Amino acid sequence: MDRLKGKIAMVVGAGSIGPGWGNGKATAVTFAREGASVFCVDRNGAAAEETAGIITGEGGKAVAFAADVSRAAEVEAMVAACLKTYGRIDVLDNNVGIAEMGSVVEVSEAEWDRVFAVNLKSAYLAMKHVIPVMQKQGGGSIINISSIASIRHLGISYVTYATTKAAMNQMTRTTAVQFARDHVRVNAILPGLMKTPMVAHSAGLAASYSAGDVEEMWRARDAQVPMGHMGEAWDVANAALFLASDESKYITGIELVVDGGITCKVS
Repeated sequence: MDRLKGKIAMVVGAGSIGPGWGNGKATAVTFAREGASVFCVDRNGAAAEETAGIITGEGGKAVAFAADVSRAAEVEAMVAACLKTYGRIDVLDNNVGIAEMGSVVEVSEAEWDRVFAVNLKSAYLAMKHVIPVMQKQGGGSIINISSIASIRHLGISYVTYATTKAAMNQMTRTTAVQFARDHVRVNAILPGLMKTPMVAHSAGLAASYSAGDVEEMWRARDAQVPMGHMGEAWDVANAALFLASDESKYITGIELVVDGGITCKVS
C-alpha cells in the first residue's frame, strides 16, 4: 500500500464506455488506493464523475474533469485545472483509444483522421503540456497505453488502430530519451486481448470475430491466449502502478507487454 503516497496522478480516459471496468477506470482507482490524488479526465463527464465517486467513496482523493483530449485548447484547460486543484502532476496516464475496423482499402479518410486524432494526437497533446510541468518540478512518470496490435497482426483488420499504436510506441521511445535528463520517464504498456467494456461495445470487433455474437467473441479471444483466457483491466492497472511508482525509477522508454503470452506465439 501507499506506493503512490503523496503523488498527483492524471488519468486521461478514466471513465468507462459501459458497466464494468475499463483500463483507465481501473487504473485511476488503483492509483488512488495506493495513495495518489487522482485527476480523472474523460470526454464523458458523467463517466469521469463515476470514477471519481468510486475513489472518494473509498476515502481517496479525486476530482473529475471533462475534456476532448484530441483538442489542444481542452488539453490546455485540463492541465491548468489539475494544477489549480493539486499544484503539480507527478503521473500522466494516457489511456484514450478507439478501434475502427477496416484495411487501408476499406477505411475512409475521415475514419483515418478521427482515429489518429483520438489515439495518437491526444497523447501528443497531453505530453506537450504536461512535460514542461514535470520539468519544472523535477520529474515525473508518463505512461502511454498502446496495444500488442502495434507489434503483431492479430487476425482482424483495424489498420488505423494498429498504426496509431505503433506510432505511439516510437513517440514514447523518442520522448523518453529526449527528457530522461529531466527525470521525466516515459513508458508504454501494450495490453493484449482484454475483456473490457470497450471491446464489449465494439460492434466491429464482434462482427470480425463472431458475426456479432459477443459471447462467442469472448470464447474466440480466450482461445487465442496461451494462458487460456483474456486479461482484465486490473492487469493493465497493476502494470501502470509499477511504472508510476518509484519502484521503476530507472526504467524509461520500454514497451511493457501485458498479454498472457500471445505475442510469443508464431500463429
